[in-house]
Amino acid sequence: MAEAGASNKGLAKRVREVARRHGERLGTTHVAVQRWRDGGGIQRHTALFIAEALGDKLGRKITPIDLGFPGTTLIAPPAVGMSYADSLTETLNTLGSLTHQRPEDEHDDGRRLSDSDVQSAALSWLVARPDGLPTDTRATRRVGMRDVAAIRTASGFFMQLDFQFGGGHAHKAFRHYFREDVLPLLCSAYSTEVGDELFKAASEMAQLLAWSAYDSGNHALSNRYMMSTLRLTQVVGDRMMGARILTNMSHQANYLGQVPRAVLLARASVEGGKGNSTPRAMALFAAHEARALSTAQDLKGAARAMCEAEKFFERADTAEDPEWLSYMDEAELAGEFCHCFRDLGQGPEAVRFAERAVALTDPKYARTLGLCRMVLAQSQLINGELEAAVTTAGLAVDEGDALQSARFQRYVGDFQREVSLHTENPAVQHFNEQVRDAINRIDGK
Repeated sequence: MAEAGASNKGLAKRVREVARRHGERLGTTHVAVQRWRDGGGIQRHTALFIAEALGDKLGRKITPIDLGFPGTTLIAPPAVGMSYADSLTETLNTLGSLTHQRPEDEHDDGRRLSDSDVQSAALSWLVARPDGLPTDTRATRRVGMRDVAAIRTASGFFMQLDFQFGGGHAHKAFRHYFREDVLPLLCSAYSTEVGDELFKAASEMAQLLAWSAYDSGNHALSNRYMMSTLRLTQVVGDRMMGARILTNMSHQANYLGQVPRAVLLARASVEGGKGNSTPRAMALFAAHEARALSTAQDLKGAARAMCEAEKFFERADTAEDPEWLSYMDEAELAGEFCHCFRDLGQGPEAVRFAERAVALTDPKYARTLGLCRMVLAQSQLINGELEAAVTTAGLAVDEGDALQSARFQRYVGDFQREVSLHTENPAVQHFNEQVRDAINRIDGK
């Protein structure tokens, strides 16, 4: 408390705020704080709330053990954001709470969304009507289009950092900006036109937070961001962004091996996006249905979905797309298809699309380029081209930037296991050395 400059009253207030973020109501006062300081008993959840409150103030991880409260580290506060919220207020409170969590702090698989949570959320979103903008605000601050433009500019900046350096890069600044500069605007005053764009811009940024948590490897946190962002899109009926969130959730489920969930979410995104999305967006949604069906080994279904994605993409330039969709170009589509053919075991087609994706991908999308190179390497391996595969994978690793992505690291690890039968091969030995050297560089060794 001395290091944080916190008084008894100040800490009591912070503890109440932290508890509120976790959906609990505490009547903590300065008297209780003094009692704890004097060695009095404390509830386990309260000890965790105190640790979180002081950790927020000090800017580092604090545990109950650090505070002299033994026997509390195995009990965590209830997770927030595990269900589709009933109201905007609940959604904003959940998002505010999530921004206090760091992706590197929690990797608890038990706190991921269940299948019933996901199915309920997808159905709720599909049949929902727009809430409409809140009309009971008493705020004195008035939001204008300039504020919305600032959010979108910041989103573009954070998106580029994510693509180039991985989801964990600048996440602290990202969370702080969303919590302190975006969420308060949603409770301010604005015209109907501004409010509509404001909520769309906020959803765009919230989904980036979800994606960056996913790319950092914290799937539980990403789950909850996605759930809350999906609910946020309902306010103004932003069906295209909502379908995008379902696509992201499908992508993550596919990555985690939750194949039936991935198929369900992808199909929900396609159905939910129809009639409300641009052809480019529909191409993205259909491509992810193809990816889920490819993992499910549904050759016929995957071929149909890829064909639909191609047809949508042929009309991509006939409508004006939002800026967040700008990455969905020919290279991205080829990248989705190479994943499909790899998962279907169709080596020649996988190589053809992977080579095209690598050739067309702008180097500023370092993570995407790295992932496509690794898929190309795996596809070459399917074709029995060991030397070519190892060379391609080595090039992906040597580029370096993508290694800060937990997803890219997994692609590399998967490839290493696939070539482990050839450990005596000099090329494979050299590749394994490249990986060790690259990881040491990232770790600063």
